[in-house]
Amino acid sequence: MSQNTMCAAVALQAGTALEIQQLPLPEIAAGQVLVKVIASGVNPLDTKISKGQGLHARQPLPAVLGMDLAGVVEAVGTGVTQFAVGDEVFGMAGGIGGHQGSLAQYIAVDADLLARKPQNLSMREAAALPLIFITAWEGLVDRANVRAGHRVLVHGGAGGVGHMALQIAKARGAHVFATGSADSREVIESLGATAIDYRARKPADYLEQYTDGEGFDIVYDTVGGATLDASFAVAKVYTGHVVSCLGWGEHSLAPLSFRGATYSGVFTLLPLITGKGRKHHGEILAQASAMAEAGQLRVLLDERRFTLGTANEAHARVAAGKAAGKVIVDIE
Repeated sequence: MSQNTMCAAVALQAGTALEIQQLPLPEIAAGQVLVKVIASGVNPLDTKISKGQGLHARQPLPAVLGMDLAGVVEAVGTGVTQFAVGDEVFGMAGGIGGHQGSLAQYIAVDADLLARKPQNLSMREAAALPLIFITAWEGLVDRANVRAGHRVLVHGGAGGVGHMALQIAKARGAHVFATGSADSREVIESLGATAIDYRARKPADYLEQYTDGEGFDIVYDTVGGATLDASFAVAKVYTGHVVSCLGWGEHSLAPLSFRGATYSGVFTLLPLITGKGRKHHGEILAQASAMAEAGQLRVLLDERRFTLGTANEAHARVAAGKAAGKVIVDIE
């Protein structure tokens, strides 16, 4: 690699393998920083975009994919005061909305999207956090104002967003319950939540057992479809709030309305697509750093290791649903 080029994994067209190419080194504009990428997180949406799906991400191909990253600041654009060369940072910084992604040795990033990497987490752990932590925080804190004493139900508690959500709720003093398969019970309980086997228990059963039939203060749905419908039926009467990061289908609001409860949708991609609200993403990730450094946050990583050269294998593992935790690509 020369001083002016870098290696990147490029999705050339829908349904074809990512290809390693030499690309020009990104130039930074005012308000941006150049980050040397150490680790890139792989999300299900990345694999969908590479297949020509995930149109809501507005990422035309060819493109460098990858939304999540951790790395080191290499250069600072005019107007940037919060970071200096050498700072270790992490963020959800590209890969959608026409922006270059993190499956590359370098990336130019709006400084507002970044935060300082937690000192007690590795680059790999930090790269796993941004999308899932921001999505969980926007639902639980920004929309539902989770606080001490709340009874919170997280659907899919061992999943990416789910295991962030239950830790955020726990750290803020809530009593946390999480649905999952029997296989995920150990993970859910290790993070401090009460595990509910969704295959063995009906909503009416756990509604009665854990809330005396009153309902949960907050229900966070990370699954969508029928699970969101079930969420409406277990929200607390009058004050219950249902949040979903996958509420994209058509649903009857009658069960929710009859309980006098409320609903919020979470669409984490908006700041990258619209340019609005980016500073808040950096602020949320600063909260992730604080939680991690206080010993209140850990992230589940898949044991397999991948490099830029094996990024296609990383994508295949995520697409097949075989990962146990977040899949990370080591760039350096």
